[in-house]
Amino acid sequence: MTNAIEARIAELGLTLPDAPAPAANYVPFVRTGDTLYVSGQISMNADGFITGKLGDTIDVAQGAEAAKTCALGLLAQVRAACEGDLTRLKRVVKLTGFVNSTPDFTDQPKVVNGASDLMVEILGDAGRHARSAVSAAALPLGVAVEIEGIFEII
Repeated sequence: MTNAIEARIAELGLTLPDAPAPAANYVPFVRTGDTLYVSGQISMNADGFITGKLGDTIDVAQGAEAAKTCALGLLAQVRAACEGDLTRLKRVVKLTGFVNSTPDFTDQPKVVNGASDLMVEILGDAGRHARSAVSAAALPLGVAVEIEGIFEII
């Protein structure tokens, strides 16, 4: 049976991807008590990696869309950590977004808003969170955005 979070995701016309396996020597998430730390999720969709550099090859709107895919990846990892039961997600605590951008690009917060707005759209007040949005000279595989998250689960 679909829970309210998964129903809301479907209502928005979105789908959670399968939680990707780590690409190096780390784990996709670590739980300590009721806190779940999810490793950085990179921007990708069904067509593959969303690459580019903000302030050069892609614009803020495209970057925000890339950040949304990171948010979906984070929720996929939360679902995996909760053994498929997203009803165990109590709230988003913090997101840290890394934006592949030129030195003069200063709209990193607008890019990471793509993920933040989606979390609130899906989870309501439980999606409101603390956040950092920072520039990166480069990201793995040339992706546009990478976002890691901290969640409270039960």
